[in-house]
Amino acid sequence: MSNFPKMIMLMGAILLVVGFVMQFVKLGRLPGDIIIQKGNTTFYFPVVTSILVSIVLSLIFYVIGRFR
Repeated sequence: MSNFPKMIMLMGAILLVVGFVMQFVKLGRLPGDIIIQKGNTTFYFPVVTSILVSIVLSLIFYVIGRFR
């Protein structure tokens, strides 16, 4: 198998694991996340959560790239 299908399968497996973990870890209510509630409408923008996830993913990909 060439590298591209392996990479797609790895990304799918990672997304599956992340989705499973996200159900149990309540990561979306950190200080700094923007929540606006007006009537029946809620606007939610996870600023700090996005930054935290970005840092963690960057570290994971850095470590994976380091061992290649």
